[in-house]
Amino acid sequence: MAAQATLERALAPLSAVRPELAQGALRSLRPGGGIAAGILLALRYVQARFLSVWGLLIAALLCPPQAFAEFAIYSALANFLSIAALLRFETVFFQNSDPDRLGRAFRLSVVTGVGFLALVGLAAIASSTLGLVLAGHAALFVFSLAGRAAIRLATAEATAEGDFRALGNAGLLQAVIQPGAMLALILPFGASSLALFAADAIGHAVSAGYLGWRRRFAFQRLALQAEWSVRELRRSVRQWSAAPRLLLPSALLSFGFSVAPLLALPFSSDPVFAAHVALAMRLLDVPTQMFGAVTLPLVMSSLRSRQGPARRRWARILTGGLIVAAFALFASAAAFVLLLDPWLEETQWHGIGTVLSILTLFYVGIALVAPLNEIGTLSRDPQHPMMINAVALVATLALIAWFGKLSLAMLCAIGAMSLLRMCAHACLTWTGFGGGGAAKALPQGSRI
Repeated sequence: MAAQATLERALAPLSAVRPELAQGALRSLRPGGGIAAGILLALRYVQARFLSVWGLLIAALLCPPQAFAEFAIYSALANFLSIAALLRFETVFFQNSDPDRLGRAFRLSVVTGVGFLALVGLAAIASSTLGLVLAGHAALFVFSLAGRAAIRLATAEATAEGDFRALGNAGLLQAVIQPGAMLALILPFGASSLALFAADAIGHAVSAGYLGWRRRFAFQRLALQAEWSVRELRRSVRQWSAAPRLLLPSALLSFGFSVAPLLALPFSSDPVFAAHVALAMRLLDVPTQMFGAVTLPLVMSSLRSRQGPARRRWARILTGGLIVAAFALFASAAAFVLLLDPWLEETQWHGIGTVLSILTLFYVGIALVAPLNEIGTLSRDPQHPMMINAVALVATLALIAWFGKLSLAMLCAIGAMSLLRMCAHACLTWTGFGGGGAAKALPQGSRI
């Protein structure tokens, strides 16, 4: 629910400050204002995340564990599909400020998003007709996915133009509306997964509506700049083919890895333990998103002020500093929950401290990969991190299949895999930084 506010976790996963958004925003800011703007956005985002925590705790107290676990899978699937909704064409917004180029990118993203949502809608209708899912759940899923896709496009445009106030306000608005909607649905109708699904859809719709209203004049210029034509769309697809060909697979693989513990939930014979894992993931998502919101703008801004050997040295210093900061943050989170666990002894959530402390191994790797991957994009072929993400995901799925049952040992193994993945990205940053850059590795027609 509210913990999903502005979640776009995949690289990131996945909905507020994604790596490509932070990088694009820094390009558009005036000289000297990047750090201040990044800090202000981070503070707004931290506020939103703290509000999300309260909504998350309320849901944990009011909803049965099974409903909470069902919503965790629902939101993960919605976030996964939202990454593919625009086929990553929104990344074109961060390349330059040419009006013609931005207009073409906007129109291509809109057409792609509408077509994708139409296909998902048909799949939802077929699933409900066959009795695979409830009709209400299917309708809310499509509605929520549409909100996420709209937020992705609006956030890309607003970030590229440096409208950080709109982004911060949208995150705060969703963090307030979503838990409010949840309570308004649970109190009269009872706690159920349907109430969580509906609150999620309402929260994303309100956030998307605010961003659309705030950026309405910019959207009008982009949409009406030239006549919409199939010829233009085909030319844009050919020119920016690297987005769906390289960036989309890498993002999907990264998100798939970030939700690997959720993939293990169906293997649990204990619904309470599965709910513990789902709640721990939601709680740890908060420091993960905070870490990315604070570090990404500051890291990229400081690197751009340096060139040559000075940039390489600074990148290595940043890598070490990020590792120390991330481990300190997640160790503190684990210690806090372990101290809090005895107070939950008479509740259904007793024992979650152990689960959360083990999952910190997994999430510290997730949090570190985002800035490390962004540092590497200044000089590295994008195929390399894509291969790392692919190998890590396949290995994690193999571990889940080998254990065959959700357990603390399985969570430890998944956490170790996340740390290995993080180390691989850190090695690429440490040894490969300062090369020719990803753009040089792409054919001219595929550059984005």
